[in-house]
Amino acid sequence: MKTILVLNGPNLNLLGTREPAVYGAQTLADVEALCAKACAAHGFSLDFRQSNHEGVLVDAIHEAGRAQADGTLAGVVFNAGAYTHTSVALHDAVKGSGVSMIELHISNVHAREAFRHHSYLSPVAKGVMAGFGVQGYALAIAALAGMG
Repeated sequence: MKTILVLNGPNLNLLGTREPAVYGAQTLADVEALCAKACAAHGFSLDFRQSNHEGVLVDAIHEAGRAQADGTLAGVVFNAGAYTHTSVALHDAVKGSGVSMIELHISNVHAREAFRHHSYLSPVAKGVMAGFGVQGYALAIAALAGMG
């Protein structure tokens, strides 16, 4: 059984309490349960992680690239949080590892502050999911399943 890595960046550990009008009331644990259900429905196992540290996220992307190359990983759903708009290192990690990645945003970043309109990840993503709330995670998992 292949795995899907759902990788979450900075401040996503605050889901449920941080700006619920923007991000909703669901916690990161709720998101993990939603992802586990979506993965099971598509025949995948789930590896769910969150870190506030850029280097930890880079290492996870490198590991994911190796796992995809050896056939044990289907791809990555990546909510990089604010690092989306600042991290050339994460762009380079995705590009260099060759991993199939769906960029995910809970909110519609294009309807928010101008600095959130640019993504360093979009050019190396297979697709971008934004504005569907936490249900976007299930949609992104379905998208990876469809890329088979």
